[in-house]
Amino acid sequence: MHLISIKPTVMAEIITPNATGKKRNTKCSKHSTRVDLTPMVDLGFLLITFFIFTTTLSDPKAIFMPLPKDDAGNTTDIAEGKTLQLFLEGPDQVKYYHGNDSSHIAATNYSASGLREVVREKVAMVKAAYKDPSETVVIIHPGNNAIYGNLVDVLDEMQINGVKRYMLVD
Repeated sequence: MHLISIKPTVMAEIITPNATGKKRNTKCSKHSTRVDLTPMVDLGFLLITFFIFTTTLSDPKAIFMPLPKDDAGNTTDIAEGKTLQLFLEGPDQVKYYHGNDSSHIAATNYSASGLREVVREKVAMVKAAYKDPSETVVIIHPGNNAIYGNLVDVLDEMQINGVKRYMLVD
């Protein structure tokens, strides 16, 4: 039968030289120290794990969009000359018309010379006719082929051009 002896690990150990027959100076005895850093590594990993689990990651940010209450009886009449209807058709195409005149539908893109100019022209027309550009109303119709980035582009154009009244329609 074999006996196995297990030696416990030592965290810190001071090594002293063996006494030979020579007399040493007892005033300057230097001892060599060896420090076991295994518990320090364990503590470091515990702290890292603690801080990873207790840290909150950045919250996703969303666009705040105030929407009216869904009341069927609450309607507002708006003059046709104040409205612009935008149809988001695809990644590079926006169709639009003024008021309810769908027979004069036109197409443009999302660039500054495209959609931005259309919105600026409508704001200028409302300002000339009604003396208040803040009465411009833009109705946005996202189509089935529209992507989220295009909707964000249109909402950015509303902010850039100072359009206060706009709505999304299914």
